[in-house]
Amino acid sequence: MYSFTEDEVRKNLNSLFYEEATIHLSHPFGDISGPTNFYNLALKPLFESMPDLERRDYIVIGGKTEKDLEWIGCAGFYNGTFLKPFLDIPPTGHIAHMRFHEFYCFRDDKIIEVQVLWDIPELMIQSGSWPMAPSLGREWCVPGPATMDGISDKPYDLEKSNTSMEHILGMADAMKKHPSEGGPEIMKMDYYWHPKMNWYGPSAIGSGRGVEGFRNWHQIPFLNAMPDRGKDTTYSKRDGWGDKVGYHFFGDGDYVAVTGWPNMKQTLAHDGWMGIAPTNKEVFLRSLDFWRLEEGKIRENWVMLDILDIYDQMGVDVLGRLREFNKARNTKGY
Repeated sequence: MYSFTEDEVRKNLNSLFYEEATIHLSHPFGDISGPTNFYNLALKPLFESMPDLERRDYIVIGGKTEKDLEWIGCAGFYNGTFLKPFLDIPPTGHIAHMRFHEFYCFRDDKIIEVQVLWDIPELMIQSGSWPMAPSLGREWCVPGPATMDGISDKPYDLEKSNTSMEHILGMADAMKKHPSEGGPEIMKMDYYWHPKMNWYGPSAIGSGRGVEGFRNWHQIPFLNAMPDRGKDTTYSKRDGWGDKVGYHFFGDGDYVAVTGWPNMKQTLAHDGWMGIAPTNKEVFLRSLDFWRLEEGKIRENWVMLDILDIYDQMGVDVLGRLREFNKARNTKGY
């Protein structure tokens, strides 16, 4: 997809995917099956909006999960000249970028399941058409790893990968203890996180620098809205899913990833979040994340949430608002 052409992309999709592969896409695309639908319903519209489309991966890692499943996790961004509307997002006529986190589950060297989050709000912000609350963090073209080693090309180091994963699992358990079991100190942030950490959140939340940046621009507003995060991992069947929130962790050297669809359940209450009024309703979060460890601590954390799906669960049609707010906009001259 770096040199994106329809024929080559279709050929590679058909060779890599089982025909019945399940593909979970971010809102508003939903769940589809098979490589043909993946191209026609998602990749083709993006290609049509950016005719010089290219894909840039800066993280490609793999490993086995606790269920002995082989997953490959990819992070990067699509970019090109934004010439035609995409999901009714007005084009700009300039280069644009849309971050992605994409996870592929393999069986016998072919893909059986895909979980994809595209940072669609990022395109809205670049086009000046984001119709919701402004981000608290910094909006920018999120960079790849500072060490430039995110594309795994070395022999798999099981011991190192497991050590990295245990650090992330310990961090996740410590995080869940706040605020229900104590103040911020219970999370042991200084133990798990590097003092010069970068937290790269999705657009509509933005990025933060250091523990204070992470807490001020994401965690504190997040927990003020949903203090019961991580406490309930069961839910009734929704959209064809089973009985529990699911997630898969795997490590690859200094990197760790988690995938799940959905992988969090909590109640949106108290102060509300991202401009969403408190509804006291359960919300299910799809989060696909990567961590990079340095000197035994987390130095970088790439986080993607299905922001538009969260709004949709609360009855807010972001794309509908975008169309309404921009219906008189003349996009022919960008």
